[in-house]
Amino acid sequence: MPRRHMHMAGADGAALRAALRDLRTRLEVPAQFPSPVLAEADRAAADPRLPSLDATDIPFFTIDPPASVDLDQAMHLARRPGGGYRVHYAIADVAAFVTPGGALDTEAHRRVNTLYFPDGRVPLHPAVLSEGAASLLPDQTRPALLWRLDLDSDGRVETAEVRRALVRSRARLDYGGVQKAIDAGTADESLALLKDIGRLREALEVERGGISLNVPEQEIVARDGSYSLAYRAPLPADGWNAQISLMTGMAAADLMLASGTGILRTLPTAPDGAVGRLRRAAKALRIEWPHHVPYAELVRSLDPRRPAHAAFLQECTALLRGAGYTVFTGGETPSPAIHAAVVAPYTHCTAPLRRLVDRYTGELCVAAVAGADPPQWAVSALPALPERMADGSRRSNAVERESVDLVEAALLKDRVGETFEATVIDVKEEDPLVGTVHLEDPAVIGRIVSPARELPLGERIRVRLTQADPGTSKILFAPA
Repeated sequence: MPRRHMHMAGADGAALRAALRDLRTRLEVPAQFPSPVLAEADRAAADPRLPSLDATDIPFFTIDPPASVDLDQAMHLARRPGGGYRVHYAIADVAAFVTPGGALDTEAHRRVNTLYFPDGRVPLHPAVLSEGAASLLPDQTRPALLWRLDLDSDGRVETAEVRRALVRSRARLDYGGVQKAIDAGTADESLALLKDIGRLREALEVERGGISLNVPEQEIVARDGSYSLAYRAPLPADGWNAQISLMTGMAAADLMLASGTGILRTLPTAPDGAVGRLRRAAKALRIEWPHHVPYAELVRSLDPRRPAHAAFLQECTALLRGAGYTVFTGGETPSPAIHAAVVAPYTHCTAPLRRLVDRYTGELCVAAVAGADPPQWAVSALPALPERMADGSRRSNAVERESVDLVEAALLKDRVGETFEATVIDVKEEDPLVGTVHLEDPAVIGRIVSPARELPLGERIRVRLTQADPGTSKILFAPA
C-alpha cells in the first residue's frame, strides 16, 4: 500500500512539539532505549560477527532520501557475458550484531519497526547500529547478506543465491540525483542499468498482472519558522529501485518455499465487487477503461498529476488492504501463499534495520542456499511474528496517519471558515455525502461531509474549512 512519507526541515514549533509528544504517549511509542540495550549495542558495534567472504571489490552504491543514514540496501548492476544481467544486492546483516534472546533482540521485538514522525524517527535499533556499524554507509566495510541474481535479457530471474559477505559501498545517492544523472546520460554503466533492469521488471509486473500505485506523497516542509505542505509524485527512479527490492523479495520467497520453512508477505485477492466499484469510479471520473484492458495496465497508464487520475489511484488503494504474514514449516504448503498485488509469492527481506521480520527471512534464505537447517532461534520465533508484525503495522500506520492529521490541523487552525479549491478524490459508496478532498494549495488531504448533495467524485469544487483542531488532529470540510 502506498504511504504518505513526510520530511520536515528546520526547527519545530513548541506547540507542535508538545502535540507530537502527546501523540507518542497516546500510541505508547517506545521512548529511549534501556541502558542494557545501549550497552549491548555498543559491544556489538565494536565486535560484530564477521563473515569470511570478502566482496569489498564490488563497487556498490545506495539510493535513499537525502537525509537517510540508516541504509539497508546497496546494489551493483552489470551486464552478463553472453546476454542478460547480474544484480548484486547487499542487505545489512543485522544478525551479525544481534544475539538471539539478548537485550537488543528483546527490544527489537517490542518495537517491531522504525516509526517516522514529522520531527524525527523512533528507530528499531540504537543509532550506534542503525546509523553506524550496521548501516551500509559509503567507504565503510560492513557485514551484509549478499544476493546475486542472474537475469536473462528480458529481466527474468534465472538463478538467485545469498550468502554472508563483507561489502563496501562507494557512493550514497538520492532519488533526485539518480534521476537527473540517468536522464542526462551522465550515469556510469552500473547506475544506468537501473533504468534498463527496472523497466524490464516493470514490464514483467504488467505481464503478471501486478500492481504498483504511483500515488503522490505528502511532504511537510518548514520554512523560516512556518510550515507548508507539498505533494511529491514519485520519480521513475523510485519505481526502478523498488523493482530491485521487489525482485529480491520474490526470490527470497521462492527459496523459503523450496526449503519448506519461512514466512511470506501475503495479500488476499480483492473482495467480490471491488473491481466493479473501480469501474464505476472510472466512469464517474471519465477515465476510459475498455473491458479488454487489464486493471494493472490501466493503472500504469495514469498520470497522478491529473486530478481525475489521482482520485482514481486513491480509489485503487482499497484493493491493497488486508496484507499480512503467513508462516510455514515442515515442508507444508502455506495458505495463502500469494501476494495479490505482486501476483507471486513474496516476502519482506530488504529492510532489516527498520523492520523486524526481515532479519528472520534473511537468515532462512542464507540457510536455504547453503542446504543447511535453519537456525532454531529463527524457526522458534516464526509462529509469533505475524501478530507481532501486525501490531507494529497498526502502530506505524497510526503514527503516519495521525502525524499528518496533526500537522494539517495545526497549519489550518486559524483558517476555519475560509474556502479553497479542491478535488473530490474519494466518496464513500455506502454514504455518498461523505468523502475525501485533495487541496492543491495548501497540499492537504481531508475529510468532507456534504449536508445534502452527493459528492461528485473526481470533480473540482469549492470547499469551506469547518474544523481544524490540533487537539483532536482533525480537519473537516464542507462544500462551499
